[in-house]
Amino acid sequence: MKVYISGAITGTYDYMERFKAAEDKLTSEGMNVINPALINSNMPEDTTYEEYMKVAFCLLEMCDAIYMLKGWGESCGANREYGYAYAKDMIIMHEHVEAEG
Repeated sequence: MKVYISGAITGTYDYMERFKAAEDKLTSEGMNVINPALINSNMPEDTTYEEYMKVAFCLLEMCDAIYMLKGWGESCGANREYGYAYAKDMIIMHEHVEAEG
């Protein structure tokens, strides 16, 4: 199964680490992963937000599922990706917060 990672990027400082941790987790579970944070880091500096979103939808179209990182609801882009995945009847998975104790 090919999975696209979705979560907040704009306005966050640790998105590369969060996306990489999710990529490692999903890969260890036998999934093929598309990490848009890594792909975006190779885009030209003058790439606009809407251009990033166009790329995101192309990548998402290649996948069977989307993996929503915790806090995704605060991200306009992740909400758009969620809506796209929902409309395409894709598998929607969510990162769960570990219980503290």
